[in-house]
Amino acid sequence: MVEVAILSVLQGVAEFLPISSSGHLVIGKSVLGLGDVGMRLDIFLHVGTLASIVVFYFAVIKRIIMRLEWEYMAKVVLSAVPAGIVGVCFKDCIEDAFASTRLVGCALVFTGVVLTATRFVPKGCKDVSFLRALLMGLAQAVAILPGVSRSGMTLAAARASKVDAEKAAEFSFLMSAPPIAGAALLEVLKSMKGAESVAAAETGWGLCMFGAVLSAVVGWFALRLLVASLKGRWFWLFGPYCVVAGAVVFMFA
Repeated sequence: MVEVAILSVLQGVAEFLPISSSGHLVIGKSVLGLGDVGMRLDIFLHVGTLASIVVFYFAVIKRIIMRLEWEYMAKVVLSAVPAGIVGVCFKDCIEDAFASTRLVGCALVFTGVVLTATRFVPKGCKDVSFLRALLMGLAQAVAILPGVSRSGMTLAAARASKVDAEKAAEFSFLMSAPPIAGAALLEVLKSMKGAESVAAAETGWGLCMFGAVLSAVVGWFALRLLVASLKGRWFWLFGPYCVVAGAVVFMFA
């Protein structure tokens, strides 16, 4: 349970702060000597952070649904397409990437460089158009690799295309909902069918539920911190951390 709690806190913090949750989970498993805990736990931890998104942006989600803001919904769907295509076409390569701690280190350095570069990009005030939604979706597709921060890439893309900081944060996390929900649904279907990959090596359902709740609570606070960083113009400071963390991981992996 202690190991699952540590991974849950890592997920909750790193999913929203632009330091890569997938990368930190790989590093955390390596440090804790957990090896392969199975995809089920990873999915549940992501579902936990999805729940924190729903709670944090509940008023926004309610407004979109009640007013039937089809254009906004269409932008969210469009943004999910690139990641869906990459996930399906390169599934095996992506799974192999999760086994390479050194690759995670390199990806963290890349994330750090991108985040640091946002310091020199002027603050924008534009809305999320269809083109900007697609650009953020392409950035999200790149972040499928462990060590590349999803929030970091999508918010950097939004910053580069002059999107208002609060609107960028709102869209960045709402656009993560379809990929996370889709991955969770696939995992449930695999479990129901008794697939070989969901058997002995998987973490128990009870521990997965515990991890999901803990990652949701931690994620909510991390999301508040991220939004504050965007307003305060110190978002770029996560960049140097990622560069240092990635370099250390690469050298000692």
